Amino acid sequence: MSAETTPTPVRVPADVEAERADAVVSGLLGISRSAAAALFAGGHIRRGGHPLAKSDRLTGGQTIEVTVPERDDTAAIRPEAIDTMGIIADTEDYVVVDKPPGVAAHPSPGWVGPTVVGGLAAAGYRISTSGAPERAGIVHRLDVGTSGVMVVAKTEHAYSRLKRAFKERTVEKVYHALVQGLPDPMAGTIDAPIGRHPGHDWKFAVISDGRPSVTHYEMLEAFGRATLLEVHLETGRTHQIRVHVSALRHPCVGDLTYGADPRLAAELGLTRQWLHARRLGFEDPGTGQPVSFESPYAPDLQYALDALRDHP
Repeated sequence: MSAETTPTPVRVPADVEAERADAVVSGLLGISRSAAAALFAGGHIRRGGHPLAKSDRLTGGQTIEVTVPERDDTAAIRPEAIDTMGIIADTEDYVVVDKPPGVAAHPSPGWVGPTVVGGLAAAGYRISTSGAPERAGIVHRLDVGTSGVMVVAKTEHAYSRLKRAFKERTVEKVYHALVQGLPDPMAGTIDAPIGRHPGHDWKFAVISDGRPSVTHYEMLEAFGRATLLEVHLETGRTHQIRVHVSALRHPCVGDLTYGADPRLAAELGLTRQWLHARRLGFEDPGTGQPVSFESPYAPDLQYALDALRDHP
């Protein structure tokens, strides 16, 4: 059993008005919602000595007690070789990987599969120790079911510079998405706030009090039943592309979570959303020069495209 630190009283900011406890704790501690949920599940967040549930509401001025379990940080990342994860670029400051589907960016509560940081550790890569131990070097993430180009910091300097670049939105993030039907217009901008789905804790949705989210898209190829889009992200919310195209009634092909047709997915041999991080551009933290990296389509995505071209 893990040892625990002494409970720390934390005052809820005055501007908080009956917000979910997990959202408040996530912001206060600078951790993900899933990591915050794990603290609630373990009884580590209390109010007046009584454990809080993640869905309880907190209001400004209240005080909660936070007890963070101690752990062996060296065990946070489990090295695991990933033969399908390619290395696109490797510099003194960062490594750019071609992430396959079915691989998470980093360990998280409830995830027992392979991770990018675990794959890099198994391959002998030295990565930054900045941030939470289980997220060493991670400056941005891709969904488990999304493939493509991803950068991981190897030095503290690179971690700081890249994190700032993503926060200030100076990074070029280009995705390709195969969506159902034909969007009208065929090029445009989706400016709609995204937050937790009110009925499903593991989904996201366009909601009025969500975080500002902006997605730009344009058509690359139309097949009748589906359309290949190039997508440029201005913001980087969880599931942003999947939520935005679903809100347009054109979900990513294969994305059953957000309303895709399971028959079309089966016909095209897809067991995940057709979404690929195609290109990533940023200022090299070492040289200051602009760099850009691309990833080819994963085999299952290419198969689906070829099938549509043969039988549109």
